[in-house]
Order: sequence, then C-alpha cells, then structure tokens
Amino acid sequence: MTALTLAPAPASRRRRLASPVTALIRGLATLLTVALVSTFLTFGLAALGGANPAAAVLGETATIEDIARMNHEFGLDRPFLERYATWLGHALTGDLGTSWFTRLPVAESIAQRLPVDLSITAFAVLLAVLAGGPAGIGAAVNAGGRFDRVVTAVCAAAATVPAFVVGIGLIVLFAVAIPIFPSGGYVPFSEDPAQWLRLITLPALALSLDSAADIARQLRTALVETLRENYVTGAVVRGLSRRRVLLRHALRNAAGPAVTVLGLHIPRLLGGAVVTEAVFALPGLGQLTGEAALKSDVPVIQGTLLTIIVMVLLSNVVVDAVVLRLRPGTGRRTS
Repeated sequence: MTALTLAPAPASRRRRLASPVTALIRGLATLLTVALVSTFLTFGLAALGGANPAAAVLGETATIEDIARMNHEFGLDRPFLERYATWLGHALTGDLGTSWFTRLPVAESIAQRLPVDLSITAFAVLLAVLAGGPAGIGAAVNAGGRFDRVVTAVCAAAATVPAFVVGIGLIVLFAVAIPIFPSGGYVPFSEDPAQWLRLITLPALALSLDSAADIARQLRTALVETLRENYVTGAVVRGLSRRRVLLRHALRNAAGPAVTVLGLHIPRLLGGAVVTEAVFALPGLGQLTGEAALKSDVPVIQGTLLTIIVMVLLSNVVVDAVVLRLRPGTGRRTS
C-alpha cells in the first residue's frame, strides 16, 4: 500500500478559511463582554435607584420591623455584588425573579407581552427590506435618472419623521378617514391570524419607514460603486445578462452595508416598538415597563431591560453572520 500525503493548503486559502472563524470568535467574545457589562449596568441602575419596595408594598402603616423583614425577604439587605451574582445566576436559568407588587414571576409576565414587540419588530424589518431593497436597486440601476431622484427625495423625507408621528398620521388616514385597519389593540396570532396581521400592520409600517429609507440609500450607494467594477464589466462582456450579473454578483457584494445598517436599526426598532405601543394601545413590553417604573417594581424593570438587551445582541449575531456570508471569498461561489 502506498501512503497518501496531503499537501498543505496554500497560505492564501488558509487565511480565507481562518478569517471567518477568527471573526466569529471575536464576535462571540465581544458579545459576552457587552452582555456582562450591560447586565451589570442594568442591575446597578435599577438596584441603586433608591426605591424602598417594602415601604411601598406594606403601606404607610408598616412598622420598621415589618419593612426590615420584607427587605430581608427581597434580599435587599445583602451586599450589592452578592445580589448581582445571584440575580445573574438565576437569569441564566430563565428565572428573572418575582414582581414586588403582583408577586407574579417576571419571566411569565414578559412571556405574555414579548410576542407583541416581536411581531411588530419582525414585520417592520420585513417591510423595510421589501420596500428599501427594490427601491435601492432601482435607484442604482437608474443612477442619475428620475426614479433615482424620486427615491432619494422620499428617503430623505422619510428619515426625518419620528415613528410616533407617522403612527398618528396612519391612524388618522387608515383607521379614521379610510377605516381599513383598526386603530389599536392586539390579538395573538394563535387566536385570529387575520386580525393579528391587521392590528400589527400600522405599527410596523410606522416603524419601518426610517429603516427602509436607510436601506435604500446604503444599497443604492454601494451598488452604484459595485456596478462600475471591472469584474462586472468583464462579466457583461463575456455574455452574461445584466440581470444575472446584477442579482448574482453585484448585489451580493453591495448588500453588506445595507445589512449592517439594518442591524443598527434593530435596536431602534425595538425601542420604537415600545414607544409605538402607547400610540396604538398595544400591551407589550413598553406598557409593562411603564407600569413597573411608576411603582418602582425593580425586578420587572430589570427583567424587561435584560430581555431587550438579549434580543439586540442576538440580532447583532444574526446580522454579523449574514454580512460574513455575503463577504467576497466566503460561502459558495456563484457562477
């Protein structure tokens, strides 16, 4: 038998293979660091707010002994770092504590409200991509033309209007003047999918305009530069159709900045969903956090902030993975 020896991969190929792995490791390290710092700040700001939950729960007739007993029950008589370590350890297992006032598990309350914000945010991202993507591609293909100028003007206008102002305008137009959609409320998808879609359409549309405008502008700028590259011209000269070159070659290389911008918008969409809840009377995390803040219900505030932080970090991981996949030299080569 003859032994088969495998030649080592060329250095350039090893660098191409190692680069995504290195980027992934660095991204995970950054994610863990940001998560740890964010949870510490979240717990610290809420815990050091100066609220006295025992006195608030027991009322004005509470004695000093009663307040001390409840502070011990809540664990407020322990050192700060010990309380943080205990809270973080429980949070890693899904236990976010118990509300000081309702005595309900915080994780259960968040699980009831979270689908509202996830529905609005996910639908807003979808609308932003469906609107901003074709608009940016059309503007790039017709660079300098009438369609390009119209897209640029619309994007500039859309980026200046706050989401809650757009929401009020949509209610006036599509719920009052032309009663197509409800003005507010929420129904779970499992109960009535059609009504669920009708109820989240206006809030998602209000949130999506700014993101769609930024996606269109970034995609237009990157795609115009990409279409001027030599490899694009060479592909057309070799007989490939302009549509194939655009969709299978140029678009992949130009989509990175737009995807990155979308990732930056996701925290704003989550925050906007919380604000938009007030306009459309949606029972989401914003309403839960507002009620908790009025009563200084620290466990609920900490739990909702931690949930939002986790969603933002996970969305960043997904966006980084997509950008890495779109990066030239990674993934499967297209022909």
